[in-house]
Amino acid sequence: MSKAFTLVSVKAKAHSMLHLAFADGVEFDVDLSAIIKRYPSLAALSDPAVFRRAKLGAWGGAVTWGKDDLELAADNLRARAVEQAGGYSHEGICEMMHRNKLTQQQAATALGLSRRMLTYYLSGEKPIPRTVALACIGWEQAKHDARFAPAA
Repeated sequence: MSKAFTLVSVKAKAHSMLHLAFADGVEFDVDLSAIIKRYPSLAALSDPAVFRRAKLGAWGGAVTWGKDDLELAADNLRARAVEQAGGYSHEGICEMMHRNKLTQQQAATALGLSRRMLTYYLSGEKPIPRTVALACIGWEQAKHDARFAPAA
């Protein structure tokens, strides 16, 4: 598992906030209130007494609250934290690739990256620069704009 997606500590903070520390030395606060409201299976976490029981899951791969159905994966938590901090997460690129049925090689070519660099971004090994995030957005928009159609 990537250090970027391996938790080394977790601490419940005020109302639906977690402080996360990852093995690569990065720390984030993440607000889970929207996720708790969206998914009925997580409704128990709206109880402050339950939420405070947050602890590190096995091998740092998740945060758990003592029940199998109350667990959130470390990579998803990092993605939410990055996005809440104004960044672009690995999940953003994965979703763009999925929506457009792109392989890694096709996505790398579309974004002007080497496949190796794209793999670094997808694995969390390297943070995604704003230019790459904007390239993802721009590439999807360009598909619908005749000015960017490939030459015949």
